[in-house]
Amino acid sequence: MKLLSPEKAFLSPPEEALTLFENSKIAIQLVPYEHTSSYISGSNLGPQAIINASHFVEFYDEELDRETYRNIGCATLEPIDFGDNVDEDAMIIIENQTDELLNQNKFVVSLGAEHTVTNGFVRSHLKKYPNLSVLQIDAHSDLREAYQGNPYSHASVMARIHDMNVNLVQVGIRAQCIEESNLIKASDNIHTWYAHMLDDQDQWIDACIDKLGDHVYVTIDADGFDPSVAPAVGTAEPGGLTWKQGNRLLKRLCERKKIVGFDIVEIAPREIDLITEFTMAKLCYKFLGYLDTNNQI
Repeated sequence: MKLLSPEKAFLSPPEEALTLFENSKIAIQLVPYEHTSSYISGSNLGPQAIINASHFVEFYDEELDRETYRNIGCATLEPIDFGDNVDEDAMIIIENQTDELLNQNKFVVSLGAEHTVTNGFVRSHLKKYPNLSVLQIDAHSDLREAYQGNPYSHASVMARIHDMNVNLVQVGIRAQCIEESNLIKASDNIHTWYAHMLDDQDQWIDACIDKLGDHVYVTIDADGFDPSVAPAVGTAEPGGLTWKQGNRLLKRLCERKKIVGFDIVEIAPREIDLITEFTMAKLCYKFLGYLDTNNQI
């Protein structure tokens, strides 16, 4: 697999050796797949925007009192070229590359475009971790059987994951149709914490983590955060997680469960500001820091 050059890699650290595949515990894959965006398009530009913004994230984390990148090493792959492949064919491409990385014992971080891509990531991780649980941070439950006639829509990605009989915990949901609400009520495998349920005392954090199994894959849709935190997304919804809430959730999660991989998706960059891609780049680094401090990488 081809890598981005050291100066173009995630964080662009001064020690080029820490961006080499053989020296890295982390493999960052860029997955600019966009085929079903239904409101604001441009998520295909999101993965590269996060990488570009990461070059301005400070290496030192004052909360963790460490420069995380020195302990882990991050190899950044060139973006996947999907050609004319869409839907199932595109998911197979994503699944196969993720398989290859996992088979080389890399911790895989995936920066995606539309949320559909998580289908391929979860398929791959499920092979290695048959008892996998998925934690979804999102404004939307993404549980429609199909949207605009396409079962591979970004609005259906969690329905496809539910089809895999995977335990699913959702956090921050505040936009859904009645079909999705009915599925949540009927399924023993879906546990949803709506945005209005996230109390300021953080009692919800341990409650939702309690519903997860031992091995957890995390998918972070940027619109799970409030638009004041991440405004440049495909479908923004008011009332999402604050920056502190999101970080407290991830920190506690890393203390209690084994995290096997994660993705960040659905950024739709816009020229008028850079805050969303920078915030998600920092979130990615912060999450890696929490994992590192808990000896998970």
